[in-house]
Amino acid sequence: MPGSPSSPADGPHHRRRRGARRRRKAGRPRLRTVRETSAGGLVVDHYEHPSSVALIGRIDRRGRLEWVLPKGHVEAGETPEEAAVREVSEETGLQSRVVTPVGDIDYWFVADNRRIHKTVHHFLLEATGGSLSTDDVEVSEVAWVPLDELAGRMRYASERRLARRLRELLPDSPGDTAASTVAEAGGTRKDGS
Repeated sequence: MPGSPSSPADGPHHRRRRGARRRRKAGRPRLRTVRETSAGGLVVDHYEHPSSVALIGRIDRRGRLEWVLPKGHVEAGETPEEAAVREVSEETGLQSRVVTPVGDIDYWFVADNRRIHKTVHHFLLEATGGSLSTDDVEVSEVAWVPLDELAGRMRYASERRLARRLRELLPDSPGDTAASTVAEAGGTRKDGS
Protein backbone atom coordinates (compact mmCIF):
# COMPACT_ATOMS: atom_id res chain seq x y z
CA MET A 1 0.00 0.00 0.00
CA PRO A 2 1.49 3.39 -0.93
CA GLY A 3 2.55 5.47 2.04
CA SER A 4 2.73 2.54 4.45
CA PRO A 5 5.97 2.08 6.40
CA SER A 6 6.74 -1.10 4.44
CA SER A 7 6.49 0.65 1.07
CA PRO A 8 9.90 0.82 -0.70
CA ALA A 9 9.40 4.52 -1.41
CA ASP A 10 9.00 5.28 2.30
CA GLY A 11 11.40 2.66 3.67
CA PRO A 12 14.55 3.50 5.66
CA HIS A 13 16.78 3.35 2.57
CA HIS A 14 14.72 5.99 0.78
CA ARG A 15 14.75 8.28 3.84
CA ARG A 16 18.50 7.90 4.16
CA ARG A 17 19.03 8.99 0.57
CA ARG A 18 16.81 12.07 0.99
CA GLY A 19 18.62 12.92 4.21
CA ALA A 20 21.99 12.55 2.52
CA ARG A 21 20.89 14.97 -0.18
CA ARG A 22 19.81 17.50 2.42
CA ARG A 23 23.12 17.21 4.29
CA ARG A 24 25.08 17.62 1.07
CA LYS A 25 23.18 20.81 0.17
CA ALA A 26 23.67 22.25 3.63
CA GLY A 27 27.38 21.37 3.70
CA ARG A 28 28.43 22.91 0.39
CA PRO A 29 26.95 24.88 -2.47
CA ARG A 30 25.40 23.01 -5.37
CA LEU A 31 27.76 22.79 -8.35
CA ARG A 32 26.59 24.36 -11.58
CA THR A 33 26.57 21.91 -14.50
CA VAL A 34 28.29 23.09 -17.67
CA ARG A 35 28.54 21.38 -21.06
CA GLU A 36 31.78 21.64 -23.02
CA THR A 37 32.57 20.45 -26.53
CA SER A 38 36.03 19.74 -27.89
CA ALA A 39 37.39 18.24 -31.08
CA GLY A 40 40.61 16.65 -32.28
CA GLY A 41 41.76 13.29 -33.45
CA LEU A 42 44.12 10.80 -34.93
CA VAL A 43 46.50 12.49 -37.36
CA VAL A 44 48.16 10.01 -39.73
CA ASP A 45 51.26 10.82 -41.76
CA HIS A 46 49.74 9.45 -45.02
CA TYR A 47 46.15 8.34 -45.47
CA GLU A 48 46.85 5.89 -48.30
CA HIS A 49 49.90 4.23 -46.66
CA PRO A 50 50.00 5.28 -42.99
CA SER A 51 52.92 4.41 -40.76
CA SER A 52 52.58 6.87 -37.85
CA VAL A 53 50.14 8.91 -35.78
CA ALA A 54 50.98 12.29 -34.23
CA LEU A 55 50.61 12.37 -30.43
CA ILE A 56 51.22 15.17 -27.97
CA GLY A 57 52.91 14.79 -24.60
CA ARG A 58 51.54 16.73 -21.64
CA ILE A 59 52.66 16.80 -18.04
CA ASP A 60 49.93 15.47 -15.73
CA ARG A 61 49.15 16.61 -12.17
CA ARG A 62 51.77 14.23 -10.79
CA GLY A 63 54.48 15.58 -13.06
CA ARG A 64 54.50 12.60 -15.41
CA LEU A 65 54.50 12.82 -19.19
CA GLU A 66 51.31 11.41 -20.73
CA TRP A 67 50.78 10.88 -24.46
CA VAL A 68 47.35 11.88 -25.76
CA LEU A 69 45.56 12.82 -28.96
CA PRO A 70 45.61 16.52 -29.91
CA LYS A 71 42.27 18.18 -29.13
CA GLY A 72 40.70 21.35 -27.76
CA HIS A 73 37.57 23.46 -27.36
CA VAL A 74 35.23 24.15 -30.25
CA GLU A 75 35.07 27.94 -30.52
CA ALA A 76 31.89 29.92 -31.22
CA GLY A 77 30.90 29.68 -34.89
CA GLU A 78 33.22 26.71 -35.53
CA THR A 79 32.21 23.22 -36.60
CA PRO A 80 33.83 20.29 -34.78
CA GLU A 81 35.76 19.51 -37.98
CA GLU A 82 37.14 23.07 -38.17
CA ALA A 83 38.07 22.94 -34.48
CA ALA A 84 39.86 19.60 -34.96
CA VAL A 85 42.00 21.00 -37.80
CA ARG A 86 42.77 24.18 -35.82
CA GLU A 87 43.63 22.32 -32.62
CA VAL A 88 45.87 19.86 -34.46
CA SER A 89 47.71 22.82 -35.97
CA GLU A 90 48.05 24.63 -32.64
CA GLU A 91 49.13 21.59 -30.64
CA THR A 92 51.33 19.75 -33.15
CA GLY A 93 52.41 22.31 -35.76
CA LEU A 94 50.87 20.15 -38.50
CA GLN A 95 48.41 21.24 -41.15
CA SER A 96 45.79 18.58 -41.78
CA ARG A 97 42.51 17.70 -43.41
CA VAL A 98 39.60 15.75 -41.97
CA VAL A 99 39.09 12.36 -43.60
CA THR A 100 36.22 10.91 -41.54
CA PRO A 101 34.74 10.88 -38.03
CA VAL A 102 36.24 8.27 -35.69
CA GLY A 103 34.00 8.59 -32.64
CA ASP A 104 33.14 10.64 -29.57
CA ILE A 105 34.35 10.43 -25.99
CA ASP A 106 31.96 11.65 -23.32
CA TYR A 107 32.84 12.15 -19.63
CA TRP A 108 32.17 14.19 -16.47
CA PHE A 109 34.59 15.98 -14.14
CA VAL A 110 34.62 18.79 -11.56
CA ALA A 111 36.75 21.92 -11.99
CA ASP A 112 36.48 25.53 -10.80
CA ASN A 113 33.38 24.73 -8.69
CA ARG A 114 31.58 23.45 -11.81
CA ARG A 115 30.43 19.99 -12.77
CA ILE A 116 31.50 19.64 -16.41
CA HIS A 117 29.98 17.28 -18.96
CA LYS A 118 32.48 17.13 -21.80
CA THR A 119 32.07 15.64 -25.26
CA VAL A 120 35.12 15.31 -27.50
CA HIS A 121 34.53 14.67 -31.22
CA HIS A 122 37.43 12.76 -32.78
CA PHE A 123 38.28 12.58 -36.46
CA LEU A 124 40.77 10.77 -38.64
CA LEU A 125 42.95 13.50 -40.13
CA GLU A 126 45.73 13.34 -42.70
CA ALA A 127 48.76 15.58 -42.31
CA THR A 128 49.07 17.87 -45.34
CA GLY A 129 51.96 20.11 -44.29
CA GLY A 130 53.82 21.79 -41.45
CA SER A 131 56.27 20.14 -39.08
CA LEU A 132 56.10 18.93 -35.50
CA SER A 133 56.34 21.78 -33.00
CA THR A 134 55.92 22.31 -29.27
CA ASP A 135 54.96 25.99 -29.57
CA ASP A 136 51.70 25.42 -27.65
CA VAL A 137 52.27 26.12 -23.93
CA GLU A 138 50.14 23.11 -22.94
CA VAL A 139 52.29 20.71 -24.96
CA SER A 140 55.61 19.37 -23.68
CA GLU A 141 56.43 17.03 -26.55
CA VAL A 142 55.08 16.08 -29.98
CA ALA A 143 56.00 12.89 -31.81
CA TRP A 144 55.16 10.71 -34.77
CA VAL A 145 54.42 7.36 -33.12
CA PRO A 146 54.62 4.23 -35.31
CA LEU A 147 51.28 2.42 -35.53
CA ASP A 148 52.73 -0.68 -33.88
CA GLU A 149 53.76 1.39 -30.81
CA LEU A 150 50.58 3.45 -30.52
CA ALA A 151 48.78 1.43 -27.81
CA GLY A 152 51.88 1.30 -25.66
CA ARG A 153 52.23 5.08 -25.71
CA MET A 154 48.66 6.33 -25.38
CA ARG A 155 47.62 7.18 -21.84
CA TYR A 156 43.84 6.75 -21.92
CA ALA A 157 41.86 3.61 -22.67
CA SER A 158 39.09 5.57 -24.39
CA GLU A 159 41.59 7.07 -26.84
CA ARG A 160 43.15 3.63 -27.42
CA ARG A 161 39.66 2.36 -28.30
CA LEU A 162 39.42 5.05 -30.97
CA ALA A 163 42.87 4.11 -32.25
CA ARG A 164 41.71 0.49 -32.69
CA ARG A 165 39.27 1.77 -35.32
CA LEU A 166 42.17 2.83 -37.58
CA ARG A 167 42.27 -0.58 -39.24
CA GLU A 168 38.72 -0.23 -40.53
CA LEU A 169 39.10 3.45 -41.50
CA LEU A 170 42.36 3.30 -43.47
CA PRO A 171 42.53 2.00 -47.05
CA ASP A 172 45.94 0.35 -46.58
CA SER A 173 46.30 -0.96 -43.04
CA PRO A 174 49.90 -1.67 -41.96
CA GLY A 175 49.22 -5.35 -41.24
CA ASP A 176 48.13 -7.63 -38.45
CA THR A 177 51.06 -6.91 -36.14
CA ALA A 178 50.30 -3.20 -35.88
CA ALA A 179 46.55 -3.74 -35.71
CA SER A 180 46.85 -6.30 -32.92
CA THR A 181 49.24 -4.07 -31.00
CA VAL A 182 46.87 -1.11 -31.35
CA ALA A 183 44.12 -3.35 -29.99
CA GLU A 184 46.03 -3.96 -26.75
CA ALA A 185 44.66 -1.96 -23.80
CA GLY A 186 45.93 -1.14 -20.36
CA GLY A 187 45.15 1.49 -17.71
CA THR A 188 42.10 3.70 -17.51
CA ARG A 189 41.19 7.23 -16.64
CA LYS A 190 38.71 8.06 -13.89
CA ASP A 191 36.68 10.28 -16.20
CA GLY A 192 36.40 7.49 -18.77
CA SER A 193 38.66 9.11 -21.30
